[in-house]
Amino acid sequence: MFIATLLTSPSAPSLDAAIVENLRNAWGGGEAQWLATGEAAEFSLAGKPDNQWDVWADLQKLGVDLIILPAEGRKKKMLLADMDSTMIQQECIDELAAEAGVGERVSEITAKAMNGELDFEGAIDERVGLLKDLPEGIIDHVLKTRIDFMPGGKALVQTMKANGGYGALVSGGFTAFTAKVASELGFDENRANTLEIANGTLTGKVVRPILGREAKLEALDEITAKLGISREDVLAVGDGMNDLLMLQNAGVGVALHGKPALQAECDVRINHGDLTALLYLQGYAKNEFAA
Repeated sequence: MFIATLLTSPSAPSLDAAIVENLRNAWGGGEAQWLATGEAAEFSLAGKPDNQWDVWADLQKLGVDLIILPAEGRKKKMLLADMDSTMIQQECIDELAAEAGVGERVSEITAKAMNGELDFEGAIDERVGLLKDLPEGIIDHVLKTRIDFMPGGKALVQTMKANGGYGALVSGGFTAFTAKVASELGFDENRANTLEIANGTLTGKVVRPILGREAKLEALDEITAKLGISREDVLAVGDGMNDLLMLQNAGVGVALHGKPALQAECDVRINHGDLTALLYLQGYAKNEFAA
C-alpha cells in the first residue's frame, strides 16, 4: 500500500479539490483526506502508477508537488537535516564572503560545488581561503543581519520531537552557524566544519577533517546506532549534491528546492512546499503541528 500526497506553497495555498479528485479517480485511489485545506491532501494507492513522473511534471506547472511513499512506517523517528539553503535560506559562506567583498566569486564556487561540478573539499578550501583575515566578530554580525530561517523549519523539528523523534543538523557549513541554528530550531545535536581562528581573525583555513558527503552518511549511521534505530526510521533533507549519500540511504530522502543534479537522483522532491511538506508526507495534519 502506498500514499500519494499532493501539496503546494503554504504562503499561497492553491491546491484545487478537483485536481485531487481527478487524480484519485484516475489512479483508483482511496478516499482523499485533507491535511490542510487548499494546501495538502492525500489518498491511498494499491501500487505506484506507471505514469507517476508524467503526472508529477504536469502538476509542477500548476505549483503542486506530488510524493508517493509506502504507507508503512510513514512517521519517522529521526530528522537528519542539512543547514544551508535547507533549514536556513542562505549559504553561510556566501554571506561571510559578501561581508569580505568577495561575494560574487565565492557564490560562483558554491553553486558549482552544490551541483556536484566541483570537489566539495577543494571548493570549501578555496572559498574559506578568500575569507582570510576577517575578524571573528563578523560571524555574529552575519548571523544577526543576513540569516533567515526556511519557513516551516521550527514546526518540522518541534512536531517530530513532540512525537518522540530526534533532530540532527549535519552541515558542510560551519559550527559557528549550526550551533545557533540548532539551538533556535530545537535540534538535539549538530555537526559541521570548524573555521580556524587565531588572534581573533579567520586564518583562511578549515580545521580537519572536513565534513562532506561521506561524513553526512557516517553521521546517519552513527546517530541511528546511538539511538538504537535503523536507517529506515530516518527522514533526511537537503538541497545539494553533498547531501546525496545521506538522502539515498535514509528511509526517506527529500530534495528540498534541490539543485538540478540532486533532483535527478531523488524520488522525493519538494519544489513548491516549505519544510512543513516533510510533515505532510509523514501524514501529519496541520492541526497536529507543534506550536
